[in-house]
Amino acid sequence: MTDYFTPIPYPLWFEDKQAFADALGRSFRETGFAVISQHPITSQVIEDNLAATKAFFALPEAAKLKYDGREGGGQRGYTAFGVENAKGKAEADQKEFWHTGRKLDPDSPYRKTMADTPAVAEVPDFDHATHAMYDAMDGFGRQLLRAVALHLHLDEDWFEDKVNVGNSILRLLHYPPQMNPPPAGSVRAGAHEDINVITLLLGAEEAGLEAMHRSGKWLSISPPPDSLVINCGDMLQRLTGGVLPSTTHRVVNPSPERAKFPRFSTPFFLHFNQDFLIEALPGCVKEGGKAEPAITAEGYLMERLREIGLVKA
Repeated sequence: MTDYFTPIPYPLWFEDKQAFADALGRSFRETGFAVISQHPITSQVIEDNLAATKAFFALPEAAKLKYDGREGGGQRGYTAFGVENAKGKAEADQKEFWHTGRKLDPDSPYRKTMADTPAVAEVPDFDHATHAMYDAMDGFGRQLLRAVALHLHLDEDWFEDKVNVGNSILRLLHYPPQMNPPPAGSVRAGAHEDINVITLLLGAEEAGLEAMHRSGKWLSISPPPDSLVINCGDMLQRLTGGVLPSTTHRVVNPSPERAKFPRFSTPFFLHFNQDFLIEALPGCVKEGGKAEPAITAEGYLMERLREIGLVKA
């Protein structure tokens, strides 16, 4: 791993908040990514979630398709292999995935645009394990946004009431073994940017994640054990007028000797509340950021889902 992704120890937050915030901000400005070591998500939560993930994707295709979420734009439940494509790319990604969303109060006004996550009967511990991971990632993501706020010279809790009921998603990703060469031009995940505010990603057992540096060079990201990869999404880029960039990244196909192994990963896409209006912060515009027309988080999400083939135009 290059010096671009030198891990930032999370305990630094409790020793010197501004130092942690500045280290995170510098990494985001340089690459759109950061690596956080000594994160607070317990090994038990991680191991339980991975076991549930592997058990679900081992189910027969017919069982998984009982939870097909394509009618809802793939925002909850199962999306089959070869359905999603990167924006502007015709070839489908070589992956299948599951989405777990936020549990809402029965009378929440956000129920109009945020569906419940289906319960999986075939894997007894699936619902508990995945929701525990969701809650852990959501809590840590909101902590990291406190550091982002400090870096942007905002009040530490500036993001809190803007993401506390956001349409955030836990994605369980399965890239099957490539026993035969994949279709020409296709990769495990095509070059793309994330839609959301920030993404938290647990390290995968198999390599493949790469980010494009502003120089145009692809950088391999291989975080050490007990670390999380964090990256800026399009919503944060829009909010900051590009001061914090949403960086293009991809998951390349494995080397021939690793092609027989599956790849599992667990990104958490942290979103704004659906009715939050995304517009460039004055301080970022003053710094040289570009202001774009204001748009709600829900409107922006639907715009991007159409672009990646999960919602029909």
